[in-house]
Amino acid sequence: MKVKQISVFLENKSGRLADVTRTLGREKINIRALSIADTTDFGILRLIVNQPEKASSVLREEGFMVSETEVIAVEVADRPGGLAYVLEILGEAGINIEYLYAFIGKASDEALVIFRVEDCDGAMCALRAKNIKVLDGHEASAL
Repeated sequence: MKVKQISVFLENKSGRLADVTRTLGREKINIRALSIADTTDFGILRLIVNQPEKASSVLREEGFMVSETEVIAVEVADRPGGLAYVLEILGEAGINIEYLYAFIGKASDEALVIFRVEDCDGAMCALRAKNIKVLDGHEASAL
């Protein structure tokens, strides 16, 4: 299953990230994973949260520019070569990766990687065919 990622466009100035996290905290929305990509003038904050629809709504109400993107969350063996194996599967399937970010899972032998790919369905099919666990939105949000 695909996971809903929230992207927030932020001016690159002091306090903007704190504003987003304060807003989400006030609304009892838990951040499960995040990534920030920045340039001189702006940044893109990518979030996996436990309540993506509510997060989008409250952030828009606070004046933030928000978009939603479908990504996939994949369990990767937390050992040397674990990510390489998953990337090889995607490469063999012809799946282009736009970006990814990772974090350590609850179990000590797994990492979780969020992938933005051109073909989510094709990526999920290729990974599952090799017995790689792809998390659904509820599983990813509950981490």
